[in-house]
Amino acid sequence: MSYSHLTPQERYVISHLKVAKFSIREIARRLGRHHTTISREIKRNGPQYPGGVYWYYFIEPGIQEKRHRARCYRRQSHAPLVRYVEEKLREDWPPEVIVARLKAEFPHDDKMRISHETIYRWVALDAREGGTLYRHLRRRHKCRRRQKRYGAGRRFIPGRVGIENRPAAAANRSRFGDWEGDLVVGRKGRGAIATHVERKSRFLMATLLPDRKAETFNEAAIPLFEKLPGHLCQTLTLDNGKEFSQFKKLEAQTGLS
Repeated sequence: MSYSHLTPQERYVISHLKVAKFSIREIARRLGRHHTTISREIKRNGPQYPGGVYWYYFIEPGIQEKRHRARCYRRQSHAPLVRYVEEKLREDWPPEVIVARLKAEFPHDDKMRISHETIYRWVALDAREGGTLYRHLRRRHKCRRRQKRYGAGRRFIPGRVGIENRPAAAANRSRFGDWEGDLVVGRKGRGAIATHVERKSRFLMATLLPDRKAETFNEAAIPLFEKLPGHLCQTLTLDNGKEFSQFKKLEAQTGLS
């Protein structure tokens, strides 16, 4: 999968939306990014003291300085870092704890920094070369298993079409019948409200959902669109939430695309 760094313009938008108290997921939706990307950016480059504000004009100079700083010391060529990590691994310390202790014991030494994912990669490389560091991990896996927590039902929804590929008439609101769907989520376990807004007229259809399952969303949405004339059922734009993962069934029964 291709990857691109956040641009200064995107960080500018993040800073203003964060100050305006938009949620991480809403910021991500507006930028077309994954919510974990926004969360990591704020955690990595935001203030490290309580109550601090992630503000573009303060963080951008530091980010540009980091991008031009040599990073070879983060590799296994930096002997003190490698020695420290290996010693703690052989003492059965989890990689996450090692990362935290490095920050505590070397607060002013940027060379003694590493991520837990990099440690797992080092362990996997050691295992491929016949090493035994993996035996000191809690689950003793020789390789890092692929993380699937955020993959199922979101960016890997089968058959999904990117918003950049929707018809021009839907994008510029030059016709009726193009809709945008979303959820307004209540307190945990209290259900949600499914909303459908016609892009040109701003007409709203909404229905209460007892839960956020894809089947429940379809059961509520299909009757709404079946009541409309065919020329008012052109397209429906949804985000990558799991509650929209059965959109193919919705399209087949309503004529939306």
